[in-house]
Amino acid sequence: MPTASDLVRQQNDTEHLAARAASKRYGTVQALHPVDLSVDRGERTALVGESGSGKTTLLRMFNRMVQPDAGQIRVRGADAGATDPVTLRRSVGYVQQEGGLLPHWTVLRNAALVPDLLGMADPEERARAALDRVGLPPADFGKRWPRRLSGGQRQRVALARAIAAEPDIVLLDEPFGALDAISRARLQDTFGRLVGELGVTVVLVTHDLDEAFRLADRVAVMREGRIEQIGTPSDLRARPGTPYVETLLRMAAR
Repeated sequence: MPTASDLVRQQNDTEHLAARAASKRYGTVQALHPVDLSVDRGERTALVGESGSGKTTLLRMFNRMVQPDAGQIRVRGADAGATDPVTLRRSVGYVQQEGGLLPHWTVLRNAALVPDLLGMADPEERARAALDRVGLPPADFGKRWPRRLSGGQRQRVALARAIAAEPDIVLLDEPFGALDAISRARLQDTFGRLVGELGVTVVLVTHDLDEAFRLADRVAVMREGRIEQIGTPSDLRARPGTPYVETLLRMAAR
């Protein structure tokens, strides 16, 4: 029979990412009011909101690209503020909106970046496997330059780079936002399949509620630096908690 302390330990073991009363101010602008968020191991959580809602600020706290002014960020059960930021970033997959590929590096070298930085054996083999997984055969794409790729292909390379070192956490900041509708739908399909296969913990930033409902297990609706409501897609549809969430749902249904 497990003791109470055993149960607490088991519950904590499931918490992979957490923000506890985390806040951030840029000059006179309060970008993030004290926010609490917990993401379990293997869970996919989407942060949804308008520009300026605080979703990207919150996301970047999980890899220490943004340091909270107050509160605490925990990654894998440890205080992120006490972790070396470079080490933390290399252990977490990260995909930016525009991909962030190095233009003077080939596709293969871009995809191999993190395994190489981590000193892993055969970083190019890991990159080839990752490119295959995202639908870019390395024999066809490995020697290409980013400027020779479509927007969707560049984002696939960025996704391959994020998973090449096999991280257990992947952060994505509007990774599909700049794509045309067809490329966006195809990449969403690839992403959904891939994270299911890998079983990684995901935090996805998007302004698109439909995208969040399609790809996430839970959705946190953000507004003016606060979380208005968090729940499963079915929960939000059935029981919108605030007029703002109700408005978003109505607009998404048009």
